[in-house]
Amino acid sequence: MKFCPWEAKYLLRLAIPVFFAQVILVLMGVVDTIMAGQISQFDLAALSIASGLWNPILLSLQGILLALTGIVAHHYGAKKTTEIRTQLHQACYLALILSVVGLFLINQLHYAVNYIKMEPQVSKLTLDYLNFVKWGLPAFLIYCTFRNVSEGMTLTKPALYISIIGLAVNIPANYIFIHGEFGMPALGGAGCGIATAIVFWCMAVSQVIYTYCSKKLNGKFLLSQFSPPQFSQIYSIFKMGIPISLATFFEVTLFACIPLFIANLGAVVVSGHQVAASVSTVLFMMPLSLSMAICIRVGNLYGQAQYEKLRSTILTSFLLAIGIACIVASITFIGRNWISDLYSDVPEVIALASAILVLACFYQLPDALQVAANGVLRGLKHTAPISYITFISYWLIGFSIGYVLAKTDYIVQAMGAQGFWLGIIIGLTVASLLMLYTVKKRLSIAPFNKNS
Repeated sequence: MKFCPWEAKYLLRLAIPVFFAQVILVLMGVVDTIMAGQISQFDLAALSIASGLWNPILLSLQGILLALTGIVAHHYGAKKTTEIRTQLHQACYLALILSVVGLFLINQLHYAVNYIKMEPQVSKLTLDYLNFVKWGLPAFLIYCTFRNVSEGMTLTKPALYISIIGLAVNIPANYIFIHGEFGMPALGGAGCGIATAIVFWCMAVSQVIYTYCSKKLNGKFLLSQFSPPQFSQIYSIFKMGIPISLATFFEVTLFACIPLFIANLGAVVVSGHQVAASVSTVLFMMPLSLSMAICIRVGNLYGQAQYEKLRSTILTSFLLAIGIACIVASITFIGRNWISDLYSDVPEVIALASAILVLACFYQLPDALQVAANGVLRGLKHTAPISYITFISYWLIGFSIGYVLAKTDYIVQAMGAQGFWLGIIIGLTVASLLMLYTVKKRLSIAPFNKNS
């Protein structure tokens, strides 16, 4: 097993379109943050808290469907086109079921909003945003289903083009509903929820149209003879996706719960954390995109039973992850002050965000390695360990230590938001070590320890 330059180039060729697609999707959130922040710190704080409640549900449901990428990649490597069609049809049914579950959960979030102690203005804006954005959930899950199939078949560029469509819709839609243009009510930061729902529907329709018209995907074949629900197949996707979903939930809630626990410290502290979290999310798209490319490539090679090449690809993947982590950390440190200025003109918010971004530099390496290992395990369709590793690392270790540092004087004087970020660093370091060990253990068993 050795580093393979060709595999590195191929992984980057898969990852780069995914990276830009993910960045554009995240930029929609950045646009929301900037445009809401320009209204008032209350609108920005409401967006932060609403995102902290909405994103765990959205991304956890998406995580279940992410299992489809590895499944399709495996069938594509084995040249089982009919199996891909079957998986697509059953995943569509699963997406509809998840939409019903998601809407129910979002409708219960008002209990959490009422429980959190915050300014009444922030509370109202938060609830309004959630009531608007929830109608985009079914479209987002359908979009994810068709995108996962496309990427599993190594076509990663379409998602980039469709994300550009989404961003082009997001900016004017935000302006219209935030400021009340063209006869619409001026909703402030809550208007971002309507804009996001509209964007999701535009992207879903675009992705389905592309799939049907694509000759590379053979979309007319994939969408022909739509099979009835097969609950064994639906459950199979669900079972493989649940560990991914739980891992996503544990990681997202680690970040999302921070604004909830620091909400009583005031809008400035919440806003400073939100700026830093938004920037870190954009930078995280680099290792995440590599992880998605790793899943696709490993799944293809696994389907082809090319185990020696698969092992070289995995080693190459980890070396690429280390390089990307160094780049991301450098960008974070050098640009922290300038980037913070883009989000807010409140000096206290800028200072806090810049200080947190310095801490964010330190978790780039363990985060890149653990997310790369996550991609390997998904490509091998060995997802079960992902959930308990992330729970132990993020919550039992990372959040617990972060809470002690942020809210108590047991170790040092209460550090506020920075204490939670130190906990994140520790949690991600533990996660990376456990993920790497799990990959090594998996590759030690047959057939991976034999030449193809």
